Amino acid sequence: MPLKHFHKSIIGSKKATFSAVPEGLDALVLSDMFRTFTAMPDHRDSTLLFIAMDDQRLANLKEGLRFFAPDIKIIEFPAWDCLPYDRVSPRQEIVAKRISALNNLGSADKSPAIILTTVNAALQRVVPRDYILNSAMITRPGNQLDMERLISFLTANGYSRTGAVVEPGDYAVRGGIVDLFPPGIPDPVRLDFFGDTVDSIRTFDAETQRTKQQMSELNLLPASEIELTPELIAKFRSGYIESFGTVRGEDPLYMAISEGRRYQGAEHWLPLFYDQLSTLFDYAPGAMVVMDHLAQEAHTDRLKQIEDYWQARKDTTDTKAFGAPPYKPLKPSSLYLEEHEWTHILDKRLLRFLTPFDIAPSSDTGKVLSLGGKQGRNFAVERADEKSNVFDAVAGHIRSLQENGKHVLVASWSEGARERLKGVLVDHGIDRVVEVENWQEAQALSGPDVGLIVLGIEAGFEADTLAVVGEQDILGDRFIRQSKRQRRPAAFLTEATSLSQGDLVVHIDHGIARFEGLKTIDAAGAPHDCLQLTYHGGDRLFLPVENIELLSRYGSEDAG
Repeated sequence: MPLKHFHKSIIGSKKATFSAVPEGLDALVLSDMFRTFTAMPDHRDSTLLFIAMDDQRLANLKEGLRFFAPDIKIIEFPAWDCLPYDRVSPRQEIVAKRISALNNLGSADKSPAIILTTVNAALQRVVPRDYILNSAMITRPGNQLDMERLISFLTANGYSRTGAVVEPGDYAVRGGIVDLFPPGIPDPVRLDFFGDTVDSIRTFDAETQRTKQQMSELNLLPASEIELTPELIAKFRSGYIESFGTVRGEDPLYMAISEGRRYQGAEHWLPLFYDQLSTLFDYAPGAMVVMDHLAQEAHTDRLKQIEDYWQARKDTTDTKAFGAPPYKPLKPSSLYLEEHEWTHILDKRLLRFLTPFDIAPSSDTGKVLSLGGKQGRNFAVERADEKSNVFDAVAGHIRSLQENGKHVLVASWSEGARERLKGVLVDHGIDRVVEVENWQEAQALSGPDVGLIVLGIEAGFEADTLAVVGEQDILGDRFIRQSKRQRRPAAFLTEATSLSQGDLVVHIDHGIARFEGLKTIDAAGAPHDCLQLTYHGGDRLFLPVENIELLSRYGSEDAG
């Protein structure tokens, strides 16, 4: 089902909207839009910037593009996974993705790509372009590299020394070996030194710690958006005093940075480390911008949220909260794009909107072109009817679609689910079922064939000569992916030293509490180190330090 003729008809318009594009179809539309845009003479080296309304939509588009356009380069730029004006830093995994994306966009030999980001990420100011490029260290086997210089680089650029390297931003030293996990590569790296010479560079498995393959070059990127060099520390100190006045009394943030130490949540004072921050749009100056459905509404809500959090911090600047030190917030305009800046940036770009609805042209939408898509059929009625067989209904629906000239694909959440559906469809009279791995293979199917694909979509869709029936449409919610709210191991805390008195944490079973510090209590006749947690109403919980993985920081992506 080629869509190029749709895009060519309005490709020269400054602003345009593609309507009747349901979720699922949007990935196919986006890939075709990208190919058409980058094929134009003036845009061969450009990028397409898609602004999703939230993280879940970004994840859905990324998965859809893997199927419909596996050949297109995707650059993912997520937002921090903490609240505005939080006391916690974004997770290292998120920071690594952001730095890798900015390095990719800022490099001289960048190739055309689709940038997937969110409203929250696009609104936030980012480190200057030259920071990522100037902070990188490139080394190869045979290069001279003083190990102490390397360790100093890692420390200044946000890497954390650990016993074993498991997550992005970790590094470990064992004799003449340095293990580290830099942004931009999927596996950690092992540098084997012979004196001051890099003897070999090899990737290794973080779980087994076994080496995998040799590398001819390592581009070592910073692991933090803050570099603690003497120059930037001095800049922070002067900027902090200029913003908040002379430091009097206890100020842990100011003291930690002044001493060259990392401080939890220091990223929320990012503007003080640099002369001027950039924006994601600065990193992609020639990109066409495509706005997700409801992205504008998400933008408005985000600005209000930022203002509310700033005002709340501003109102309590001189008071302690739960024993934590006073919070001195920077103005929102220093950290985030203001409304007029956002509007000005979008007005200068080729701008496209996607919507699942049929709408009329207006000054907000520009030209409108309907792609004629709609959400596919849901078999909820048949599932609820004890006298009906849902799979008979699905088989009948597939035959009806084919009779109407549509190529039919059935999308499953996993390989196993695809195998199960294949057997069920065959049992119900759909004989010509073929497993396909991507859109190119799907297009090669003959008319009577039903393609079985692995593509996680919330609902199927129909458009032109294509129909995709979703597993969730057939089976309901029982077989869908694990909840997006399920916590990943990276969200949990691993060391008590990462907490400060007064921090809010979330216990996996008991919810939000305030960390009061470490306390030794008698348990079974012996002293035992515990984290003291206080809940609303004064209830206390003493959590053994070896069970700290049951806690995550309040405000992290997966907390709550």
